[in-house]
Amino acid sequence: MERREELALNLAETRERITSSCLAANRSVDDVTLIVVTKTWPASDTELLYELGATNVGENRDQDARIKHDELSDLHLVWHAIGQIQTNKAKSVAQWADVIHAVDRSELVSALAKATSSRDAPLKALVQVNLDPSPTEGRGGCLPSDALRIAREIDQAEGLEIAGVMGVAPLDGDAESAFGVLQNVSRELISQFPQASWISAGMSDDFHVALKYGATHLRIGSSILGHRG
Repeated sequence: MERREELALNLAETRERITSSCLAANRSVDDVTLIVVTKTWPASDTELLYELGATNVGENRDQDARIKHDELSDLHLVWHAIGQIQTNKAKSVAQWADVIHAVDRSELVSALAKATSSRDAPLKALVQVNLDPSPTEGRGGCLPSDALRIAREIDQAEGLEIAGVMGVAPLDGDAESAFGVLQNVSRELISQFPQASWISAGMSDDFHVALKYGATHLRIGSSILGHRG
């Protein structure tokens, strides 16, 4: 099977699953954005996906993403930085990303604000919330109780625009509980910042649960692109 045909079939099947899950959750599929996680896959795959109608792509490695972004600069893609960002990478990421999903600390807000001076449009930022019941070092995200403070810092930073929240369900935890926490944090943010309505949650194996708790942006990779050997 040619790669284009493979991607077309996988993309169509994923969209059907999203539609079915939206119906089950009493949600409109028009309110949900599919972000195809293209990290580790070649630019040629991203180009094929664009031709198949997928215009939002997710990357987590700055160097790889910059190369792809430059190679595909003639395509009208929306680039999502979905991984953890070191403060010393903020300037580079701000050159290719349209949306930053993992803003979880004050130092990163400051670094991104400094990095946006050459941008024409504001850089959309999501507050990443740690959804682990017992948060540990190394897992990205701020505590739920700190999310509103980070959102305020984003809102006050020139060149940044608060867009909502992001979360990853715990590997061995309860996705229902985790996404419920994220939805509650989202409601708190929206009460202060009505425009911050995005909830970036749900991946290939759990997006159907995330949709039950208001997810607006799904980050799906392996169901569409496959698994690396």
